[in-house]
Amino acid sequence: MIKLSQAFLFATALATGLVAGLFYSWTISVTPGLHKLADREYVLAFQAMNKAILNPMFFISFMGSLVLLPLATWTNYGNDIPKFYLLVGATVLYFLGVFGTTVAGNVPMNESLAAFDVDSASLSQIAEQRISFESRWNFLNTIRTYCSIATLALVIIACLRDKN
Repeated sequence: MIKLSQAFLFATALATGLVAGLFYSWTISVTPGLHKLADREYVLAFQAMNKAILNPMFFISFMGSLVLLPLATWTNYGNDIPKFYLLVGATVLYFLGVFGTTVAGNVPMNESLAAFDVDSASLSQIAEQRISFESRWNFLNTIRTYCSIATLALVIIACLRDKN
């Protein structure tokens, strides 16, 4: 029979894997593709994608990881000390590096970009908007990508330590 600690660990691996995959795919394909667009098309495309990402499937994995990581950590307390500390590390890394970076960095930038009216802006204003947005947003996304991959790696190692 599957223990509660194993169920939480499996669900955590699944959720953090989905988040890591999302950020990884953005880093290696979406942002390089967007970079090739002209300024107006870049801003419009990013505005559209920022709306599209706000959907239940994203929130289930992104916020689910935020809930599941502490639950997996808590239910593994005392079972296997190294596994517990792997999960503590994964939880801290996700909370600060993924969630914290998103809430403190990417979301405010996305909201600012959403408020920018491309139709009433001049070409130079659109170019300025892109310049102030693109490299900073990509830098923050790279932080989220590395932190989410490292979180997933720690969770996978914890899964591999499971003796049952």
